[in-house]
Amino acid sequence: MSVYVVLLRAVNVGGTGKLPMADLRRLAEDAGFTGVETYIASGNLVVESDDGEAAVGRALEEALEAYAGKPVGVLVRTPDEVRRVLEANPFPDAAGNRMAVVFLPGAPPPDVLDTVRRADDGEEVRPGERALYVHYPNGMGRSKLVVPAAAKGTARNLNTVARLVELCDRR
Repeated sequence: MSVYVVLLRAVNVGGTGKLPMADLRRLAEDAGFTGVETYIASGNLVVESDDGEAAVGRALEEALEAYAGKPVGVLVRTPDEVRRVLEANPFPDAAGNRMAVVFLPGAPPPDVLDTVRRADDGEEVRPGERALYVHYPNGMGRSKLVVPAAAKGTARNLNTVARLVELCDRR
């Protein structure tokens, strides 16, 4: 049985995509996953399955679309990859709540940094393994930073990423 971290896009953010975590746990269990655990109400899930990463993603996408009536983005990672992303943080001195990891469906495009539009608020972007790292020294809430490559990804602050690693470590 393998452990997977599942990250949903646009769930319970800004009043859109409402999905109670109890419903998400039930959907995952009904889809055949075991050891189902959610973390905070923003679409973070840890599951166990005999299936591979792609099959886990497809099964959850199907269950979520049936529930929501529209596609819900699902990104699946192994605990090792989430740990590597956490350990590779290029901004080690940044506060965890001012540092975001944008998990992407694939590798960042080679021109990712060329397409970033900055508001000159001191923000920094660095590419990683199927991820982008963004440091928001003045917070994310008022940022005018535009990262086109992040459009198909889902962001978690570094504190959440660390907590997901801890949840996996307990297994």
